[in-house]
Amino acid sequence: MEETNLNSYDYLVVGSGLFGSVFAHEAALRGKRVKVIEKREHIAGNIYTKEFDGIQVHQYGAHIFHTSDREIWDYVNQFAKFNRYTNSPVANYKGQMYNLPFNMNTFNELWGTRTPEEAFKKIEEQKRAVHLVGQPRNLEEQAISLVGTDIYQKLIKGYTEKQWGKKATELPAFIIRRLPVRFTYDNNYFNDTYQGIPIGGYTQIVEKMLDSDLIDIETNVDFFAHKDRYLGEYPKVVFTGMIDQYFDYKYGELEYRSLRFENEELNVSNYQGNAVINYTDAETPYTRIIEHKHFEFGKGDSGKTIITREYPANWKRGDEPYYPVNDVQNNKLYKQYAKLAARESNVIFGGRLGQYRYFDMHQVIHSALVRVHDEFD
Repeated sequence: MEETNLNSYDYLVVGSGLFGSVFAHEAALRGKRVKVIEKREHIAGNIYTKEFDGIQVHQYGAHIFHTSDREIWDYVNQFAKFNRYTNSPVANYKGQMYNLPFNMNTFNELWGTRTPEEAFKKIEEQKRAVHLVGQPRNLEEQAISLVGTDIYQKLIKGYTEKQWGKKATELPAFIIRRLPVRFTYDNNYFNDTYQGIPIGGYTQIVEKMLDSDLIDIETNVDFFAHKDRYLGEYPKVVFTGMIDQYFDYKYGELEYRSLRFENEELNVSNYQGNAVINYTDAETPYTRIIEHKHFEFGKGDSGKTIITREYPANWKRGDEPYYPVNDVQNNKLYKQYAKLAARESNVIFGGRLGQYRYFDMHQVIHSALVRVHDEFD
């Protein structure tokens, strides 16, 4: 877009992920001029998709849009048409395949149970054998209290410890409190009313959000290289990066988990038969393999497929932060930064990193719209 005089901007938005893009879009609808800067070479943050071999490849891990909020569903459907993709991951434990979420198909494969009553009794029998007392103190106890020892050992323990880089006994119980367990033959992972993948990928959504004469976009820009100048020159700043970095780690680093992606093009039409297969044993170094063409029901070039192996990693400064680690210690530290943020009258902190909260996509959009309402309405 054509560059505009700096003094004419009303907002600087730092980051072109969902929070920043929703805010910029809504601000422009209200006649505000917005400059969006992005440190990566492309817009759309972690929902960025790019086409290879006729396949929309999720560059930063699988993203399945799901919500029970009709307003959010209608909102995002302004920018793309969604298909009817249903998230039905499969777990691979040392070559044995199990359906996720844990349901009657899983129980039948594990124990040969055929009725809900049989499966329920099996889980209760395993729970009693462990002699859990009181409220679960950690993730291991929480998981066993929900699904028993077999499922925990085969389908939860190894995967979770790889994902978080900690022993299950060191992780808080709440991480797995909402673990889906169903006594039906239903492989749909989410309980939400609306679910799907945008036909043609996610990038178009952000492109359309930012398609306004009142919005200018600049990529490959590091906010921290000129932080003081930006804060001095723009009337208001919307910041979607790491809140602790914004304050120069004054109270210390918050904890994050990072990821590494290994993409591979294969000369087959169908590699694994499912979009997502989790590897739940401890020995396999990656947590899952994504085969992107299954998000769009096999669409793409014949004889070609793209797979991505996803490796969890410890985060250190300079790495990309993907997940906030919302345990008691980190949440306490975040509250200190939140108090500092509340004093920054001209800065809005938002998104997964700015609010240090594990948001799904629909939650990011909702959070951004709440902030827009507070700002303008």
